[in-house]
Amino acid sequence: MILLRSTLFNLLFFLTTPVFSLLVLCSRPFGFSVAWFWARAWSFLTRELLRLFCGIRIRIEGLEHLPDEPCVVIGKHQSALETIMMPLLVPPYTWVLKRELLHIPFFGWALRAVGTIAIRRSNPRDALKQVLVQGCRFLQQGRWIVIFPEGTRTPVGKTGKYQSGGIALAQKAGVGLLPLAHNAGRCWPRKGFMKYPGTVTMRFLPFIPAEQVSSTPRDELLNLIRDQIERETRKLGG
Repeated sequence: MILLRSTLFNLLFFLTTPVFSLLVLCSRPFGFSVAWFWARAWSFLTRELLRLFCGIRIRIEGLEHLPDEPCVVIGKHQSALETIMMPLLVPPYTWVLKRELLHIPFFGWALRAVGTIAIRRSNPRDALKQVLVQGCRFLQQGRWIVIFPEGTRTPVGKTGKYQSGGIALAQKAGVGLLPLAHNAGRCWPRKGFMKYPGTVTMRFLPFIPAEQVSSTPRDELLNLIRDQIERETRKLGG
């Protein structure tokens, strides 16, 4: 039964994603907010398809920690699910992602249209410079920044190597940091065709204000955020 339900979901997901990508592309000339409406609609539809076909429900905790001003969101990366749900979680934002995603037909074109920070992971020095320059510009425009410091999806129960680019950006731009923990990998495993029923909890952790970010050494702040995210992720079973 799980195989059948997963197959139906995947089929609908791969059919609807190009449609909504085209809607984002076609609406972008009318303004970012119009294109963002369709990006959120895609996330909403995917959430409902997961609930109807796979028995996966999304629970959001810690919304009281979201600040009123743009910030850098640093999240655990276990699955495609957290990236798909992100437009429903935070205000309009810009992803830091690998450049190869822009080459995916329709979906990659839509990513390019709404604006992303697409880095080459093979050149860390240039990638960090790009994150700092473009990230500051987007933050000044009122966009949030979402970054997954592990760089790639990690299996449930594992911890990848956390990179400090998101913290460097927050310090340079003078903004705060918002950590995000979740257990998405339990229901939607990385590189997994199967989708397993259950509740995915997306938990925002206490906001770290800009004053604390600027006054704390980068390595110390990275260790603090890593430990917080990993501890809460384990509590959620992720």
